[in-house]
Amino acid sequence: MRIGLLTDGGYPYATGESRLWCDRLVRGLAQHEFDLFALSRSAEQEAAGWVRLPPQVAGVRTAPLWNADGDTLGLHAPRGPLARLLTGGGARTYARRERRRFAAHFADLVASVCAAAAPERGRTDAGRTEGGAASRLADERFTRGLYGLAELAWEHGGLPAALRSETAVRILEAACRAPGTGRTVQTATVTDLLAFTAELDRVLRPLSLDWYEEDGLGAVDLCHATAGGAAALPGLLAKRFFGVPLLVTEHAVRVRAHYLASGGAPVSAPVRALLANLHGRLATEVYRQADLITPGNTHARRWQERCGADPAKLRTVYPGMEAARFAALGESEDDGGPDTLVWVGRIEPAKDLIGLLHAFAEVRLAEPDARLRIIGVPAPGPAGAAYLARCRALAAQLFPEADAVGFEEIGGPEVPELAQAYAAGGVVVLSSVVEGFPISLVEAMFCGRATVSTDVGAVVEVIGGTGLVVPPRNPRALADACVALLRDPERRARLGAAARARALELFTVEQNLAAFHGIYLELIVRAPVRERPHPAPHDGPRPFATPPEAHVLGHWPEPAGPERADRTPSWAGAGSGDA
Repeated sequence: MRIGLLTDGGYPYATGESRLWCDRLVRGLAQHEFDLFALSRSAEQEAAGWVRLPPQVAGVRTAPLWNADGDTLGLHAPRGPLARLLTGGGARTYARRERRRFAAHFADLVASVCAAAAPERGRTDAGRTEGGAASRLADERFTRGLYGLAELAWEHGGLPAALRSETAVRILEAACRAPGTGRTVQTATVTDLLAFTAELDRVLRPLSLDWYEEDGLGAVDLCHATAGGAAALPGLLAKRFFGVPLLVTEHAVRVRAHYLASGGAPVSAPVRALLANLHGRLATEVYRQADLITPGNTHARRWQERCGADPAKLRTVYPGMEAARFAALGESEDDGGPDTLVWVGRIEPAKDLIGLLHAFAEVRLAEPDARLRIIGVPAPGPAGAAYLARCRALAAQLFPEADAVGFEEIGGPEVPELAQAYAAGGVVVLSSVVEGFPISLVEAMFCGRATVSTDVGAVVEVIGGTGLVVPPRNPRALADACVALLRDPERRARLGAAARARALELFTVEQNLAAFHGIYLELIVRAPVRERPHPAPHDGPRPFATPPEAHVLGHWPEPAGPERADRTPSWAGAGSGDA
């Protein structure tokens, strides 16, 4: 089977999100052939290079989302010699007919983005019906505008320049001022409109790529998007243009990540509102078109359902993690330091180490010999270093004793490896106020450690009944739970053994690979047969290249229902070269 793996800011780059999970997936499913279609997030990421790719990766295509230049390598050029002659090959400007098409499609898209979402509270049944009809109309306009812009980009190129043009800004301004838009959006200034169009260009950059060919995404059997948002856009077009099935995996929902990131972003309220609406509309379309959606946990699944995902399409698949590196510690009788609490992770405000230090002050009042070891590195950037300095200053103020609290890094003389970080104490603590899938908690479970965690994200789902869970931002409750486990070694041992058994059952690489192997086969079996050109004679025979249905005379049956994807785009017709 040939899989088109769609990534955004991760694999095959050496840095980024989900790179380890993608590498394990590709290496573990060696019976399949993978084509990688990767979007990069920064020049630094590209400079860091790629990880070493296994032989089952047949090809790699990359494109940057961080470069605003319309001539970026990988953008689609105009179709046909006449179009290239008229535009100079770069498609910087559109002719009158193309400008009208762009204006109509762009107006549909931004009108749906600017449409206000009416609150549910206090509305009558008639109001809810009216609001639902308006939402469906906005979704239809977004879909029409999105795919219209995609076909325009394929036929004539030039979409990045058009999205940053004065025409686009004027259309966006008219949509923001139109009746029915939200109050926040109506206050957008020219600076806000320019900022939004620049971000819109980056989000829609995949529409302009040269990946939509018969030897590109048209040649794969299945598109597997490893995230929503921009990563899934090529999958949407592959399904619409070629009928390729689309599988979407989200360990962290893009809409939620945008909400979390926008709070501290230096942008105005109108821009934040427009971006939130844009990501929400895009998520709705991705979930509607996906043949199957695999959230990484129930917490992500609830977000997807809230964004319009059909529950019948959702199937939770936990991310697989390597258990072998923790096997020696998990199977040993060593219970770590009986009076030591351990925290492992990336040091940033979302982890609430300030609250943890205040909780540990309460622990020391009950257990004067207790120690706290904080093992991790600060988040990249000056904000992470500043937060670490603040934590160190607070620790020095609360605990004058030199050995009460320690800040260490993995790879140092005392903690050379990750497994030894969890071996350093008898209780592992997670104090986060925001969390997705708690990787450090699963690692502690593999090590057979008892845990105390805050009730955020997927913590309760992961831990089950094998650890103590307390409310976030509650140092007293966190301290009481830690003291209870420090004083009861038998309970610590029972919880640690149960946690390891649960982790080995649910969170291993093997269960993750088995799940996706079955999903791949299921989607291929359910997908309708797609007509493809026969291979050239000199290519040699290719087993199963032509399905048995291809030998039946007459037309192949099309999928039933109004949601059938268009098999052939308008630009693929015989008379499409009208540039």
